[in-house]
Amino acid sequence: MKIATYDTNLTAAQWAYLQPLLPKPAKRGRPPKDRRRIIEAILYLAKCGCPWRYLPADFPRWQTVYHVFRQWIHHHQWAVLNDTLRVLVRRSQGKRSRPTAAVLDSQSVKSAGHGGAVGYDAGKRIKGRKRHLLVDTLGLVLGVVVTPASTTERAGAQLLLGRVLGWFTWLRILWVDGGYTGAAFAQWVKGLRPKLAVAVIKRSDDTSGFKVLPRRWVVERTFGWLMHQRRLVRDYETTEASAEAWIYIAMIRIQLRRLA
Repeated sequence: MKIATYDTNLTAAQWAYLQPLLPKPAKRGRPPKDRRRIIEAILYLAKCGCPWRYLPADFPRWQTVYHVFRQWIHHHQWAVLNDTLRVLVRRSQGKRSRPTAAVLDSQSVKSAGHGGAVGYDAGKRIKGRKRHLLVDTLGLVLGVVVTPASTTERAGAQLLLGRVLGWFTWLRILWVDGGYTGAAFAQWVKGLRPKLAVAVIKRSDDTSGFKVLPRRWVVERTFGWLMHQRRLVRDYETTEASAEAWIYIAMIRIQLRRLA
């Protein structure tokens, strides 16, 4: 069968970056499929947002692709690939591999009719889920937690920071918006990481309309990148783990395009 050319297909240079980072295939069981085509199928799904069963026939069977997707979620492989590529991108931009500053924010998105847990964000008037995102100064994802949209910013931030701060010991400043204001949250962060300061960047009460705010625009740009992937325009996932994986997959594609 002739393989179609899609914009999401990996170039030879991108595959050269990615291939050495992949887990070794199991020695037992069936012979491994073409993992490059499996990854290209997952990148296609992220960009186009189609259901698994609508995967074009020139890719491996959708059941095979879905099995790899789920297996790599279980082994945290998508997060590992994102982290490794982030280090390579930072080095290519003349940055240290370990960031000293980060930006935190959240985004509420509507959910499709799946059976997973959702909530209602009264401020945004959205029924769905909330993505809590921590990024570096280049906008590259350091960590993500997906919760029902009813989860407060501070509660979601505590879930996220409690999960990822152990890996980022060099962080010294955390920029946040007004939703994270309060001595209790800053004190909680200090208790978790004494050398990490929380800096709140508030919108002025005199400002009307849209205005780019210092530092906060970095994470807002990252949310914009994610919304270019149709799979992420709405929340289609039954589990939060799958929803988080698609964010890492989107960032894997973005970072590979930066590198090659």
